[in-house]
Amino acid sequence: MKIAFSTLACPKWSFNEIFSAAKDLGYNGIEIRGVGNEIYAPKIKEFDKEHINDTLNKLEKAGIEISILSSAAELAKPGNSENAEKEVKEYIDTASKLGVPYVRVLCTQSIDKEDCDIAKGLEVYNCLCEYGKKKKVTPLIETNGALCDSFVAKSFMENCKSKNKGILWDVHHPFRFNNETISFTLDNIGEYVKYVHIKDSVYKNEKLVYTLLGKGDVPLKEAIKDLSNLKYKGYLSLEWLKRWLNDLEEPGIVLSHFQNEIKNLL
Repeated sequence: MKIAFSTLACPKWSFNEIFSAAKDLGYNGIEIRGVGNEIYAPKIKEFDKEHINDTLNKLEKAGIEISILSSAAELAKPGNSENAEKEVKEYIDTASKLGVPYVRVLCTQSIDKEDCDIAKGLEVYNCLCEYGKKKKVTPLIETNGALCDSFVAKSFMENCKSKNKGILWDVHHPFRFNNETISFTLDNIGEYVKYVHIKDSVYKNEKLVYTLLGKGDVPLKEAIKDLSNLKYKGYLSLEWLKRWLNDLEEPGIVLSHFQNEIKNLL
C-alpha cells in the first residue's frame, strides 16, 4: 500500500511547501483538496497551461504522484445535481491533464437520508463515470453522508451501470457515524474500494475529538489488515481537517507522525 496526505492538513502552505514535505517525509502521493487560498483544484496555479508541465516534471523527478483530486460536489443533494455535475467534469478534465486516475465526489455531506435524492445522485454518478472513462479518470464516491451506511453504498454501486466506478472508503465515517464494524463495512463494499481515507478520533465528554493516528479508538489496525487480505494496493491517505478546524495540530507535526505510525501499522 502507498501513503498520501490530503492538502486539507496544510491549508496555509504553498504547492512548493506541500511538495517538499511529501518528498522529505517519504510520501508516495499528494491528495489535492485546495492549495493555499484556492480550494477549487481546476483553478490552482500549478495546474494551469503555463505551469502544468513544470509541475508534472517536478513530481516525476521526485517519484511523487498526485493521488486524487478531491472535489466537494454533492451529487444527490436536492437542487444541486446540475452544478455538481459541472464541477466534477471540470475536475475530471483537470485530472486527465495531470494523469491523475481519480476524482473524489460525494453523495451528500448530510447523513440525513431525507436530504439525499439517491436516485438522482445515481443518475448523475453514472453519467460522470462514463464521462471519466473517455479521459481515463474514475470518479470515486466517498462513504460520507448517506453513504456512510455501507449497505446503501453497496446498493449504489450495484445499481451503477458504468464499469468505471469505485468507492473512496473513509474508514472513519461508517465506523463513527453508522456504528459499523470494519468487517461489516468491507463485506459490503470491499470489492469496490479503490482509495482510502485515514483519520482517528475519540469521544470526550460526548464530543467528537480528532486525534493523532493511534491516539483515538478508530480500529485502523484492523482496517489495514482487512485491506491487506483483500489484496488492496492503493493509497492510505491522511485526511487531517486542519483547513476546517484550525485548533488541530500543525501539519509539520501531523504529517511526520502519520508517516511513522502508518509504517508501523503496515
